[in-house]
Amino acid sequence: MNILIKQACIISPSAPFHGQIQDILISGGKIKKIAKTISEKSDKVIEADNLHVSIGWMDIFADFGDPGFEQKESVETGAKAASAGGFTDVMLIPNSSPVVDNKSQVEYIVQKANQVTQTIHPIGAVSKNAAGKELSEMYDMRQSGAIAFGDGINSIQNSGLVLKALQYVKTFNGTVIQVPDDTSIGTGGLMNEGVISTQMGLPGKPTMAEELMVARDLKLARYADSKIHFTGVSSPKSLEYIKRSKESGIKVTCSIAPYQVFFCDEDLQEYDTNLKLNPPLRNRNDMMALRQALLDGTIDCVASHHMPQHWDNKTCEFEYAKPGMISLESMFAVLTSAGLPVADFVKMQTVSARQIFGLPVPELKEGESASLTLFLPDAEFTFDEKMIRSKSKNSPFIGKTLKGKVFGIINKHLLELNN
Repeated sequence: MNILIKQACIISPSAPFHGQIQDILISGGKIKKIAKTISEKSDKVIEADNLHVSIGWMDIFADFGDPGFEQKESVETGAKAASAGGFTDVMLIPNSSPVVDNKSQVEYIVQKANQVTQTIHPIGAVSKNAAGKELSEMYDMRQSGAIAFGDGINSIQNSGLVLKALQYVKTFNGTVIQVPDDTSIGTGGLMNEGVISTQMGLPGKPTMAEELMVARDLKLARYADSKIHFTGVSSPKSLEYIKRSKESGIKVTCSIAPYQVFFCDEDLQEYDTNLKLNPPLRNRNDMMALRQALLDGTIDCVASHHMPQHWDNKTCEFEYAKPGMISLESMFAVLTSAGLPVADFVKMQTVSARQIFGLPVPELKEGESASLTLFLPDAEFTFDEKMIRSKSKNSPFIGKTLKGKVFGIINKHLLELNN
């Protein structure tokens, strides 16, 4: 199949045509030609006002609920959500049922991934059943296709286990992923501890619970001389620790969730269960500090933290609602609407996200395989429930006016366009 992309602005700092408006001809899944004008006959012509193209975006922390929680999401519906969000690559957390903590579970995900447009990368659990007690079979999982290791939404509390995992992954230059949260502090907290939680009469979770875990794991990473990635970082103090550690040579990277620069705890005053999250929304000053950290390079990339929840788990009292929101489809628009320049977003989600986990970075050059995201950076729209391709609808962005639309993706010889 021949695909011709007409008059698209190329956003790819390593590409020779970066910043230029060009035609791109794709044939047999490869970029055949890039030129000012291409008139060759094609099976599909793609054109739109102010169309932009970059190498395919990657998300590093999403839950597709498969196997065991298909009522929330499956690999197939999660892939559709990823396409709508512009992602050609997605890393899946291991919190399925059964947990992805052995070779056969990794192979299950790899096989299902063959049926979708995205390149799916499983994250193997550090501990058996992601319970934080006993080390899993990480080497076998790595051989079967696990790209990194972490207990997903379960923060690993045991220091000795984290150290063993950091030492173990060194044998294959792997990375441990941690959602930093000392669960012995703020146990039962439903939102950020602060003025708003006091006014609302809800138990709070202090940023100290995160900061203590970040400080501990940085020391462990230094001792093991191994790679750690913190995701869902929400505290400016945590970012300060991470920045200083990077400067001192510790192999640490970090990411935030997109909602952390769009909402703060003030937005919870209507008790919207879609804003019940872990890590929780912090105060306005913290939100603004995270925005600045996105701009100054302290944050390496953004992780969607796409957490589908069934209707029953959100349409209930705030206390009983399960945490999480869907975010793959809205991530680009949310971040650009929050002030992140498009070029910075593209660099984070194409180059940085892959380099953290040792993946080759696709190139937007003639002769290379086509892994591309097409988008309209200036298009304003109202995010509507009808746009959601995820099986779940737990998004607080429904009804919000956002800027930046995804037009489609090309990956694995396949083309998917948003209607």
